[in-house]
Amino acid sequence: MRVPGMKINPELEKLYKERGDWTDDTLLTRFERSVEKFGDREFVVDDLGRRYTYKEMDRYSDQVAAVLYEYGVREGSMVTYQITPRSEFVAVMLACFKLGAISAPLGMFFEEKSLHDILAFLGSNLHISVAKYRGRDRGGMIEESVAGVLSPRKIILIGESRTAPELVCMEELLMQRLPVPPRYKGTGTDLSTILCTSGTTSMSKGVMLTNDNIIFSEDGFNKELGLTEEDIMFMPAPLNHATGYHHGIISPMLRGGKVVLQERFCCVDAIHMMNDEKVTYSMGATPFIYDLVAQLDISGEKLPYLRFYICGGAPVPEFLVNKAFNNHGILVCECYGSTESVPHLYVRPAEALDVHGRWSGRAMGGIEVRIVGSDHKEVPRGTVGEEVSRGPSVFVGYYKNEEATEKALDDEGWCYSGDLCVMDENDNVKVVGRIKDVIIRGGENLNANEIDSNLEGCPGIKDHTIIGRPEERLGERICAFIVCEPGCQPTKEDILDYLKSKRVPKRLWPEYVEYIDSIPRTDSGKVQKFKLDKVLRSRMGLSEDHVAITAGDAEKHGFK
Repeated sequence: MRVPGMKINPELEKLYKERGDWTDDTLLTRFERSVEKFGDREFVVDDLGRRYTYKEMDRYSDQVAAVLYEYGVREGSMVTYQITPRSEFVAVMLACFKLGAISAPLGMFFEEKSLHDILAFLGSNLHISVAKYRGRDRGGMIEESVAGVLSPRKIILIGESRTAPELVCMEELLMQRLPVPPRYKGTGTDLSTILCTSGTTSMSKGVMLTNDNIIFSEDGFNKELGLTEEDIMFMPAPLNHATGYHHGIISPMLRGGKVVLQERFCCVDAIHMMNDEKVTYSMGATPFIYDLVAQLDISGEKLPYLRFYICGGAPVPEFLVNKAFNNHGILVCECYGSTESVPHLYVRPAEALDVHGRWSGRAMGGIEVRIVGSDHKEVPRGTVGEEVSRGPSVFVGYYKNEEATEKALDDEGWCYSGDLCVMDENDNVKVVGRIKDVIIRGGENLNANEIDSNLEGCPGIKDHTIIGRPEERLGERICAFIVCEPGCQPTKEDILDYLKSKRVPKRLWPEYVEYIDSIPRTDSGKVQKFKLDKVLRSRMGLSEDHVAITAGDAEKHGFK
């Protein structure tokens, strides 16, 4: 089933099918194949004590599908869900596949107005959520947030809620043992999944992915990294992101492997889980491996089964690659990509020590990568330009946003990343900056312009802008540059109190405040963030060697 707005180049579709990149397989048929071949092998283990073989997860997801069917979910229905890294996420995802529904997992940061808006935008037919998150009962918030979008009959909680006792919980519905509905027989080019990019609703975009997109991506991931059914993945990252959804769940599923889920990352517990389950590899943003290595240094423990860790979301510092291997025998391999073009550049484990944190990787098989100028023509090797990619895993458009689709995905199938990169003669690519005004904090893309707009009207602030402050662990933190009104100097606490009063989510609060006499701008009024970046790095005591190309510096390379 295709939906309006899906953009698939017919010549590329023909080519991919002729090459066997796209097939008649769906994610459901591939899961069924794994159940048949690996039925008694463990598939999902979580830190809540649940363990499921492939056969057991098949039966569990059948019962979840029966519940969803009872609640009106059919082919083409939009099922949104907010579930932490736990086995229920996998069951709901598979239930969507079995019914031919669109799987639309959402980040836990969607709350109140942002939750209301994203559900209205997507046209959710049913919303599922954990009742409690980090000790907080979410039931009442969800009930209030979705008013006017979904009726109580279209909300299912996982666990009971004291703040919304009238909302039904999944556990009670599963006890009814409803009849299992027939399975949907789809095609590879059917829309399977929508993953929302980071940000609040006004900034989020729904990335549309077909069965073919996801299967090609993860078959390639498994092949490039030499993964088999014997390999065990540890995944503590959110499953609504491409890292968790594709590489954490789908990749093991396609090959009969196992995934170990940790609901909330804790270094000490993670090390014990990884050793107990004999985890062979893991993946996530830089802070995860940074913290693991630090904890291993402190405790003296080892991870003898862990062969490598794949690091995405931000460039991996050289010192971390060296420390992880020299102290603990762990190969840290950088990868690069996006929700729209799921990580398609990899540093292979055999190359990790040679690459040494200098490159973000080479393209996986079947993916074309170019570095282009502002005229979209390829630039010479060694020249900075925008990274673009094309291949069977590239997304097919933004949901209900054809304008954004046209900007990011051209008619020839090239996906424009918005990242400034450089490529060498051996096809290695390095990310050196961004055209987009984005802060990558712990692997999450935060829109700097959105954060900056929240400061409007703050007492005592005459002018302001937001940039990323470099940090080893998270990659970047949010830094506000402030020009004060005469006779005023609002403190960081004053600014946060103002943002609290506006109900701005905590994840969008500035973490550092820098005072400056004036914000440097071009003649056209654009903030010259590269100058502020140099000011900040100077104040931090960083040398010029650390200064990367930033969004404000993009104009040097022909980008506006």
